[in-house]
Amino acid sequence: MELISVNVGLPREVTWKGKTVRTGIFKEPVSTRVMVRSLNLDGDGQADLTVHGGLEKAVYVYPFEHYDHWRSELPDTELTMGNFGENFTTTGLKEEDLNIGDRFAIGTVKLMVTQPRMPCYKLGIRFGRPDMVKRFLASRRTGFYFSVLQEGEVGVGDTLELVSRDENNITVADITQLYTREQTDPDLLHRAAHLEALPESWRDYFQEQSRRQDMS
Repeated sequence: MELISVNVGLPREVTWKGKTVRTGIFKEPVSTRVMVRSLNLDGDGQADLTVHGGLEKAVYVYPFEHYDHWRSELPDTELTMGNFGENFTTTGLKEEDLNIGDRFAIGTVKLMVTQPRMPCYKLGIRFGRPDMVKRFLASRRTGFYFSVLQEGEVGVGDTLELVSRDENNITVADITQLYTREQTDPDLLHRAAHLEALPESWRDYFQEQSRRQDMS
């Protein structure tokens, strides 16, 4: 499990469908070691803090393994690290293998897996494709977020070490499948609704879905 690219970028204004939009999705790789703080990385920023960034979305991670899929899916698009707005591009970490609540150490940083990434229209801006949000979610290649348990430095080539595995055994992929209704297991839905490591907004959503399921 290795960090192969660290990507940061500050919000900028772009034109999309005739309107000016401010977005922080444009990230570029950096070669120096970077400080990871509780809300984001040094040199990084988010435009709309109501839906991006924050303690539970401090670091966005995207598996390098998914790039092959997108090169096939989007043959006319030149893909470089950070294209999906990720802060960390990694190898060896897949959504179906990671539990919500798993804890990792990298460099001098300690992190915890919190949730999958749900795409917004700004992903379409980054790729210049209005259909990109639908494609991204349909692919189930969402990437995931870390919260920062201990601030510190990271750099390209650092190894991610699994410190502890969350015993609830609910994966990042499980959460995405529950959200998209691809997974309808009532027991899994109930467990997700009470998963402490999952952000409150997700738990509230799944509690509502569980109630509706019980009533049907």
